[in-house]
Amino acid sequence: MSRTHNRISNRLHRRPNPRRAGNSDSEGRAGKDSTNSRVPLLERDRARIAIIEPSRVIKAIDVAEHCVLCFFQEVIAELVREGAQARHVHNGESEAGDYPVYELDYGGRRLAIVHPGVGASSAAARLEHMIALGCRKFVACGGAGVLVGSISVGHIVVPTAAIRDEGTSYHYLPPAREVAPTRRALEAVEAVLRENNHDYVRGKTWTTDAVYRETRPRMARRQREGCVVVEMEAAAFFAVARFRRVEFAEILYGGDSLAGPRWDPRGWNRHAMRERLFHLAAEACLRL
Repeated sequence: MSRTHNRISNRLHRRPNPRRAGNSDSEGRAGKDSTNSRVPLLERDRARIAIIEPSRVIKAIDVAEHCVLCFFQEVIAELVREGAQARHVHNGESEAGDYPVYELDYGGRRLAIVHPGVGASSAAARLEHMIALGCRKFVACGGAGVLVGSISVGHIVVPTAAIRDEGTSYHYLPPAREVAPTRRALEAVEAVLRENNHDYVRGKTWTTDAVYRETRPRMARRQREGCVVVEMEAAAFFAVARFRRVEFAEILYGGDSLAGPRWDPRGWNRHAMRERLFHLAAEACLRL
């Protein structure tokens, strides 16, 4: 995931109606239910079919069942450049730039690879796109900010659940505090790490949309909940996977640090673990 260069969208807001704004007696009597009814993310929506339903607008292709969502552009470029028998099978279109889908011959098996974009909404949309194309088993690999000072740069972290402090997951699952990866995919990731003798940290991740609003009080609450890292996509990934009934887990590595008195980037996005993490993700994905 990327923890910088996130987009800021300008929105036009209507001036609130003074008759409806403020702390009126009627609002006070309405209580909690009325407050919730005004928060769009808490609305119940039982409809499974969307207006823009992926399976209806994206044509399925002959593509690998297994897919790695890799946040490391340089790793993808190296795989393509160095003759990993990668072929360009599809091109996703986006205003942020088109994104190619490649298929590799990985140990004699078919494996799709794509960059999932940055942020929960982008990552969810690209996961939806890959599902509509025909992929069904996924492992993502990326980096995350650490909330625990003992997690060094490059140390592997396996999210066992994600705190849903973003918006996208609420469009896929009912409101809840957290969401977990699928059991089989999580087990496959951990089995591969053990067999390759990699030490790793298990724990919750804090998924947020607001990289510039990670405050000390909010971080302390997440730490008390068991979060060891922070990133911007996991909760959305896990929610989409559960909604679409596909397998999904994620492998992260310790990147920048929020654990000290000041934010420390620690040169996290130039670490050699990035290439290794892709291969671990690929191996785990192909076990599903």
